[in-house]
Amino acid sequence: MFTKGSKIYSILTGSCPKCHQESMYVNKNPYALSQIFQMHERCSHCNTKYKIEPSFFYGSMYVSYGVGIAFAVAAFVISYMFIGLDKFTSFLAIVGTLIVFLPIIMRLSRNIWINLFIHYDKELVKK
Repeated sequence: MFTKGSKIYSILTGSCPKCHQESMYVNKNPYALSQIFQMHERCSHCNTKYKIEPSFFYGSMYVSYGVGIAFAVAAFVISYMFIGLDKFTSFLAIVGTLIVFLPIIMRLSRNIWINLFIHYDKELVKK
């Protein structure tokens, strides 16, 4: 399930959605904030163009909303239900979680968005 050839692999690793051979990002570390949005123009292995059209990744903002909600719900469940914090402290835990994980949420959203449009091609791996 998490091996090359699955969408989950490409989404979690940030690798090329077509061949899964290299990272789409110039710097794999999402916490290098000055380079968080810097992507290679094309994959050096399969020549897939990452920006399919101008402003292509604006659509990832919609995905980012859903991913952010998932992180917020997870933070609430952990802080309120498992740890037993009060509602205000749980709210602070949610805000803190969203701030700390913002770079990861942004990268995950971009990865999910591009994987909706570009599909893995196992023939490229054989080359």
